[in-house]
Amino acid sequence: RSVSVSSSSSRSLSFINGFSRSSSSLVPAPALSSALSSPLLRLWPSSSSASSPSPSSLLHPSRSMASSAASSIAVERSADGRVTPHGGSLVDLMFKGSEQEKQAIVSACSTSIDMSDRNACDVEVLCVGGFSPLSGFMNEDEYTSVVENMHLKSGLLFGLPIVMDTSREDINVGDKVLLTYQGDNIAVMEVESKYVPDKAKEALNCYGTSSIEHPGVLMISTERGKYYMGGKVTGLKLPTRVFPCATPAEVRATLPPNADVVAFQCR
Repeated sequence: RSVSVSSSSSRSLSFINGFSRSSSSLVPAPALSSALSSPLLRLWPSSSSASSPSPSSLLHPSRSMASSAASSIAVERSADGRVTPHGGSLVDLMFKGSEQEKQAIVSACSTSIDMSDRNACDVEVLCVGGFSPLSGFMNEDEYTSVVENMHLKSGLLFGLPIVMDTSREDINVGDKVLLTYQGDNIAVMEVESKYVPDKAKEALNCYGTSSIEHPGVLMISTERGKYYMGGKVTGLKLPTRVFPCATPAEVRATLPPNADVVAFQCR
């Protein structure tokens, strides 16, 4: 079992926010975890600004990347002595009102999307704060910032874009979309933007290659729809899983205060 230290899609565990996954097919991607698992191209300096990687770092890239990431990220702690969530606070997007109020939110939706396994995982991780500080899927400007700079517009480290994709022409900016999965109402998305991404650029910048032999590039090229959509997400119900899945808040509650925690992820 992989365990996170602090703070979907074949992506890295979100270490900072404390999201824990036990399935290799459902893995989130922000923050430090993204930096550690991103292609070497995105972490190593160019030859014009620094020397090329040493032979030892080529043989042990994860060690080199972990060292680079650790040296550039300052560890801050909250009042309880635990590492501060990425972005400063742990996001919780789950609706807290009554069942009647929840039904009113569902009734206000103009259309629905039956999500793929990957999208359902991303929605779940958004709702429980595994992608903190995000409160929804990335709009185009945020998406572009992450693809080009590996940072949010605020300057906060974020390794991979978190987007909802579709090929439907009938969904427009301003729509409220009910997101369903395996017959359950999982969340509502308020569509703030709809745009055509530069998938070739996304693949090359995020994965260091444009070859579809890379599973991430294959996913972008063949699984995702023509459009990406950004906007706020409100969680209604977490997907039912056949394996245990602790939330970031639950994982963080088990961490010792005022102590460093080491995370290990199998790949």
